Amino acid sequence: MRSPGPYRVYLIFSGATSLLFALIFTIMAVYRVQVAGLNPLQLVLVGTALEVTYFLFNVPTGVVADTYSRKLSVVIGVLLFGVGFVLEGSFPIFGAIILAQVIEGFGYTFMEGALEAWITDEVGEANVGRVFLRGSQVANVTGLVGIGGSVALASIGLALPIVVGGVLFLVLACWLMFVMTEPSFQRPPRSERESLEGKMAASVRNSLHDMGDTLRQSAKVIRRRPLALTILAIAGVWGGFTEGLDRLGEAHFIQVIGLPRIGNLDTVVWFGIIAAGGMLLTIGASELARRRLALEQPSVAVKALFGFNSVLIASMIVFALAGNFALALGAFWVVSVMRSLQYPVYSTWLNQNVDSKVRATVLSTSGQTDALGQFTVGPGIGVLGTVYGLRVALTAAAAALSPALLLYGYALRKNRSHPAPQAQVLTAEQ
Repeated sequence: MRSPGPYRVYLIFSGATSLLFALIFTIMAVYRVQVAGLNPLQLVLVGTALEVTYFLFNVPTGVVADTYSRKLSVVIGVLLFGVGFVLEGSFPIFGAIILAQVIEGFGYTFMEGALEAWITDEVGEANVGRVFLRGSQVANVTGLVGIGGSVALASIGLALPIVVGGVLFLVLACWLMFVMTEPSFQRPPRSERESLEGKMAASVRNSLHDMGDTLRQSAKVIRRRPLALTILAIAGVWGGFTEGLDRLGEAHFIQVIGLPRIGNLDTVVWFGIIAAGGMLLTIGASELARRRLALEQPSVAVKALFGFNSVLIASMIVFALAGNFALALGAFWVVSVMRSLQYPVYSTWLNQNVDSKVRATVLSTSGQTDALGQFTVGPGIGVLGTVYGLRVALTAAAAALSPALLLYGYALRKNRSHPAPQAQVLTAEQ
């Protein structure tokens, strides 16, 4: 039987992972609150474990993709996802869930960049943009299917979608071992591989020290470029905000707002409705933004980001303080849509303003700064939620995002003070 080509493998992988993540995460918060009984601080610490793992080992594990094989790196990542999810669904206790997050964090570090590098090599830089777009469209459709499957399985048992999703990740990894090919990948010469292997071993032994060196070297590159510093500051602020929302949003619905009793709609059905509604609104809003926003103009991108974040902060506060389910749901959906619009517009603006000579440094450091924001700000928000309640914690998360408005305002003023007929680009010489 003929194996599918890289393009089809990528589409199948995009669809499958979107379906499985929706299958698992639609009810994950319900499982952690109702079955594992985690309090707000523990919910945030679960995310902290994942982010610290990602922060410490992103560079060491990334060497695998460049030294041995992009395919190997992707397969390892998917296998670790499967192991982590099966562990979490099988043992609803805090310690086991933390261990599962560490395993999944390793999975993310192996996956980071390897899949994109693989498909870019196989289809070519000129074609990869269309491939990414088609993969995103497939993922949106299969994500809706995954939400429905999650609700159906959770009606039998709340742990079932997590365990089934984990097992299917293991099956997906086995499938990739047979069908994923990489004829365009050129392994480094043996001497170079041995050098990289030595670097990877040293990185693993001294990961914390190496991350500090990485950040210091990155700081040397960008410290004299105010726009790059602005980009990194926004990444850190954004990380602190998302950690509070991701870990406590669903718990707020369960423990504070309450879910309406309409017929046989129980908790898992409601979360399926919430997730599906948010995804459908996001699809529509993304298409509208694509048609209306002239993102090739940097000033338009920054203005859009300022607007998105303003609405996001306001709707987050409404969600935190809402006294009834309808208002909370509406605010939560607005938060979801604004958050989904943020990423592509922010990525566009970032790439417009960072020259290729420093792009890798800024992008890498941006991801690290986001993770840093999550595990430094997140636990504090968790403590507020445990001591003072979820309303206070979610309001604090909204407040944590407010510095982004000042940073976007600074970027707008800088753009006005340095007008140019084309997009102003951050170069290595500036």
